[in-house]
Amino acid sequence: MKKFAWRHFLFMITPILMLAMMAPCAYAQSIRNSNGSYMGKVESDGTVRNSSGSYMGKIYSDGTVRNSSGSYLGKIESDGTVRNSSGSYLGKIYSDGTVRNSSGSYMGKVESDGTVRNSSGSYMGKAEGLSREQAAAVFFFPFF
Repeated sequence: MKKFAWRHFLFMITPILMLAMMAPCAYAQSIRNSNGSYMGKVESDGTVRNSSGSYMGKIYSDGTVRNSSGSYLGKIESDGTVRNSSGSYLGKIYSDGTVRNSSGSYMGKVESDGTVRNSSGSYMGKAEGLSREQAAAVFFFPFF
């Protein structure tokens, strides 16, 4: 009877554990440069901090980017278009992670595992756990 109760408990708790493991991470995701040195982090709410832990700004869920004093720096639109504070087109982040500048030139790519490569394919750094848009904002666009 004890074995049955234990198996029953495992059967009931497994789906809960699986959901907990799949839930979004509440911890900050670190950003490292090509040497593996810590550059900073983007927290789960979009807060950007430098390597010293100082608040640099925030990337909001709607794509709005603001600096540490709250000034509007630009926006990453839902289609990946990136604009600066005056609305000028800076470039685009495509769904496959490709990043192009305002003239359409290939700047690089953010791979699905967070690896960031420049236009020649060289390793620029890693932003594991960040969205491609957040990683591109940090590595390719002059927001922070």
